[in-house]
Amino acid sequence: MDCIGVRELRLWAHVGVLDHERRDGQWFSVDFSVQLDLKASAVADDLSGSLDYSVAIQALQDLSQHVRCLTIEHFSEQMLDRLDNLYGSMPTWLRLTKCAAPVPGFNGRVFVERSRHGGRSAL
Repeated sequence: MDCIGVRELRLWAHVGVLDHERRDGQWFSVDFSVQLDLKASAVADDLSGSLDYSVAIQALQDLSQHVRCLTIEHFSEQMLDRLDNLYGSMPTWLRLTKCAAPVPGFNGRVFVERSRHGGRSAL
């Protein structure tokens, strides 16, 4: 199965267990892919057999401006819901990364990786 994906979409959102994370916001990074058959679109050079990834980018940017929640798990669920609403029931994979987790002495990143409808694609 083919896929269309987006890597490293940076979003500012008010998500986190700590009060200041929800109040002040912080950076997140999102990678996602949607699996579909792109053969007809590729052969005919016709977008009607594909999907418009810019619509997904805009939808996730909009969501990040309005979301207020405790967990990245919940934030990722809302993202998957948005992608389902846009493209229907297609195999979808998403990784949501918190760019700076507030853990003393930790400089890494924390992420959740989710999929729906059996979707999994390496980006």
